Formats: sequence, C-alpha cells, structure tokens
Amino acid sequence: MATAVSTAPIAFAYEKGDIIVRAGVASVQPNEDSGNLDIGGVGKIPGTSAGVDGNEQLGLTLTWMLDSHWGIGVLAATPFEHDLVVHGLGPSIDAGSVKHLPPTVTLQYFPMDANSKFQPYAGLGINYTMFFDEDVDSQLETTVGFSGDLELDDSWGLAGQVGVDYAIDDHWLLNASIWYLDIETTADFKFADGTRIKADVDVDPWVYMLGLGYKF
Repeated sequence: MATAVSTAPIAFAYEKGDIIVRAGVASVQPNEDSGNLDIGGVGKIPGTSAGVDGNEQLGLTLTWMLDSHWGIGVLAATPFEHDLVVHGLGPSIDAGSVKHLPPTVTLQYFPMDANSKFQPYAGLGINYTMFFDEDVDSQLETTVGFSGDLELDDSWGLAGQVGVDYAIDDHWLLNASIWYLDIETTADFKFADGTRIKADVDVDPWVYMLGLGYKF
C-alpha cells in the first residue's frame, strides 16, 4: 500500500501531451524607436519622429508539452489598440490609431523537475504582427489641411519570453510572463491633396501578463 502510494504519479506534474491554457491581463508597452518623418516632396525632417502608446487587453496563451521539459507555446490576445503621435512638428500631434494582433509561437524550456509546483520557463520563437483598422486622427488632418488614410505594414520578427507557473491544485495554476517582440513597420499617411508622410518605426514592445491557467 505504502509503496503504491509513493510511486503513484503526481497529478500536477508536467508530462508529455499536457495542454496548459492561460488567460489574464496582457499589457503591451512599446519600446519604440522611430526614424525621421519622410514628407513627400520635402524629404526627411530632422528632429521629427512617431510615437506609439501602450494598451491592455485579454491575453491568451497555450503550451503543448512535448515532454516534461520542452513545450510549444502560443501567444494570442484580443486586438490591441494604440494611439500614434507625431513629434517634432511643433507641439506633439495626435496622428492616428491602429489595432494589431501579435500571434507568437515559441519553443519553451521548463528546467525544474516535472513534479515541482513552481515551474519557471523560457522560450524563443517567431512573432507575426497584423495591423488593421488604421485611422488618421483629425488633429493631424487639420494640421495638413486635408483628410487622410493610414496604412501600416505587417511585421515578422523574433520573440523571446520568460515566465513562471505555480500550481494551486492538480489542474489550476497562477501564471506571470514577459515577452519581448521584434516588430518593425512603416506608417504611411496618405492625404487627399497627394501629400504623403512616412515613418519607419521599430515598435519592439515588452508584453506583460498576469493570469490563471488550467492544465488538461
């Protein structure tokens, strides 16, 4: 009896085939670096740049365990929305807004013993960022004097992450995680009079997430 109990598998152990689903608040905080604004017919304007603000949404992650130490991770979320700002043309100007989705796939490594309730992990992989619902702000349209459209290029880049799970019971767990995403895009403003304003922006956000998980 004692031997049977001592050798029985621990239910919360991470094992091959396990699926771990996590949900929580995800905060995207851009670490942007913008080139000078390129205004058609004028060229690049020294001292100008584009900025991007942060946003919080529902974050969703999934890990499929390949064995007790390696897994495939997927990051998804409800669409993030960011306001864009133009710097260097006098006072900062509200330039527009954009939504994006950052689906990310990583290979994750869990270094602890499979039976540990405390499971830190690290991952490396690929991010694809899709931009949509781009809108030009009326403040920029007033500055230019004409209505405009905005387009941002989608982006492929590397992604890195660190995180930790802590088992509450056999299935439920607490999770905290951080990603760094390599996102490079070009913002292209096109106005009705033919004026175009372009800026190359390295968004490169940190993504922070706190949430709950469930292991199947």
